[in-house]
Amino acid sequence: MELIDTHCHLTFEQLAPDIDAVLERSKAAGITAWITIGTNLHDSKKAVEFANRFDNMYAAVGIHPHDAKDVTADTLRQLRELAENVNVVAIGETGLDFHYNFSKQPDQRRVFAAQLKLAADLNLPVIVHSRNAFDETMDTLEQFGRLVKAVVFHCFSGSPEQAKRVLGLGCHISFTGVVTFKNAELARRAVEVVSLDRLMLETDSPYMSPEPMRKQKINEPALMAHTAKFLAELKGLDLPAFAAAVTATSKAFFKIPITNHQSEI
Repeated sequence: MELIDTHCHLTFEQLAPDIDAVLERSKAAGITAWITIGTNLHDSKKAVEFANRFDNMYAAVGIHPHDAKDVTADTLRQLRELAENVNVVAIGETGLDFHYNFSKQPDQRRVFAAQLKLAADLNLPVIVHSRNAFDETMDTLEQFGRLVKAVVFHCFSGSPEQAKRVLGLGCHISFTGVVTFKNAELARRAVEVVSLDRLMLETDSPYMSPEPMRKQKINEPALMAHTAKFLAELKGLDLPAFAAAVTATSKAFFKIPITNHQSEI
């Protein structure tokens, strides 16, 4: 079995110090490639360093809406430079988070739009974070994102109706272990409307370990095997067939061959 964890935060302090063991456990579980995600400029630099260091690891570079308040023109210039690295496969995560509002909403919109424009300039996909801001996120994508070739809503937990709207805009949808939670019936119903050529898997580790591993406080890529098994059953497929389909979707979306690449460190 070959699976790609399309959204993990391997540079975070819960995982980075033990990264070699984390990757070995992941490979043993059948998750053999990873996209580690940047959330600010510093973290994006670390993500690129990791992607250049480890085989079958790639990076996304971006500014999370929480950090939008700190973004200047120079920040965006440095982000562009990072995005030109050969092992960077997406811009993100970026988007809108009106749940916490750690950055003011106008700043979030400004930085989200700037990153959509950057992705369009560099012909890179965009990884979207949207929390309590679905309509506003869709409005921004409709206004600024039409030149972006590929967009994925990560950690999707919305309704089937919202999923249909996302798909109608040509976007992909990525699911985490949240779909395995007992109270996630809405997300499971959303899975039903997403075809396998638009569906991807992620952990969003170190957060949100799936059932039956909820008691493991630090999530990691190896645990995505549980999410894959759960979703395969939900889709009425055997696990190898499901894994092959979503892996093909992920490869096509991020334009990555899963082969060893030369370390650049």
